[in-house]
Amino acid sequence: MEARRFRVARKVRESEVISSFYLEAADGRPLEPFKGGQFLTFEIDLPGQDEAVVREYSLSSPPHDTARYRVAVKREDAPPGRSDLPSGLVSNYLHDHVEEGVELSAHDPRGQFVLDADSTQPVVLLSGGVGLTPTVSMLHELAAAGDRDAWFIHACDNGRVHAMGDEVRALAAGNPRIRTHFCYRFPESGDAGRFDSEGVVTKELLQSLLPLDDYEFYLCGPSPFMKAIYGALRDLGVHNDRVHFEFFGPATLITEPEEPAKVAPVTESSDAAAAGPQVTFRKSGKTVVWDGSAETLLEFAESHGLQPEFSCRAGVCNTCMIGLAAGEVHYIEEPLDPPEPGTALICCSRPITDVELDI
Repeated sequence: MEARRFRVARKVRESEVISSFYLEAADGRPLEPFKGGQFLTFEIDLPGQDEAVVREYSLSSPPHDTARYRVAVKREDAPPGRSDLPSGLVSNYLHDHVEEGVELSAHDPRGQFVLDADSTQPVVLLSGGVGLTPTVSMLHELAAAGDRDAWFIHACDNGRVHAMGDEVRALAAGNPRIRTHFCYRFPESGDAGRFDSEGVVTKELLQSLLPLDDYEFYLCGPSPFMKAIYGALRDLGVHNDRVHFEFFGPATLITEPEEPAKVAPVTESSDAAAAGPQVTFRKSGKTVVWDGSAETLLEFAESHGLQPEFSCRAGVCNTCMIGLAAGEVHYIEEPLDPPEPGTALICCSRPITDVELDI
């Protein structure tokens, strides 16, 4: 699938660490529609790099805006006092060198982290740091529809790094079904009136904000934030199927507080075998039954203590491509480039039949 060229029409500094890039199609053709929560996959040509570097950035613009896309990028610097660690290669390049008029290559919107269009339940959008980018787009979608109650809860350090706060407040001011709450971990003297609570988002805070109801929760943010929020929701009795999250890392980092349990191999005669296809990890010597608890074969492997290589977790980079010795898989996210015969991209696939994977 070929990437399209986009021209940076505007560059806006949203906070001390986050800048937005407004993109228009360089060829003048209409933009592909998208849903709140989806992302663009960029191929960035960097000086000194032989090949384009691939990065995914969530769309933060209103889905009904057909004239331009907006992505917000956080500048990722090395931690203070850790000059031995590298700064973000692409984020620093975008912040320092990409200005209005520059063209970038990106693929059409994709991603499964979207609002359930069939649900009428109230929505809680929970974000930390730059994790607000997909949830802001979702909030625009909810505001435009106007048929569901929504909470937008965002956590960050202080006002200097808080992006798009005025935009979110304006959406809430124009729609009585939208409510907001901003939590600052380290508020500063100039932050008065910009935040609603101090510290971190806790189970107790969620209890105090949300009336008793059956909510759909959408989470996005750094892994410590995601793990804490997921744990708080589970403590509140929220069922797994009500919690949706965007996280480019092993899902078990969020959902499993302990080391994965060792799984005993099963045989064809096992009663469990009838529950679903068998997944054989040939190199690891494990055969387990696919029970539907994982979204993808990558998550399934991780939940059983394996550590396959991955990068994008979205069928884009092919890092997770492994040998498929037997069986057939179904792709829940169409790969950017179809995998070679006898291989599978496990980050976006599920088994249809019994499968044997070279892990």
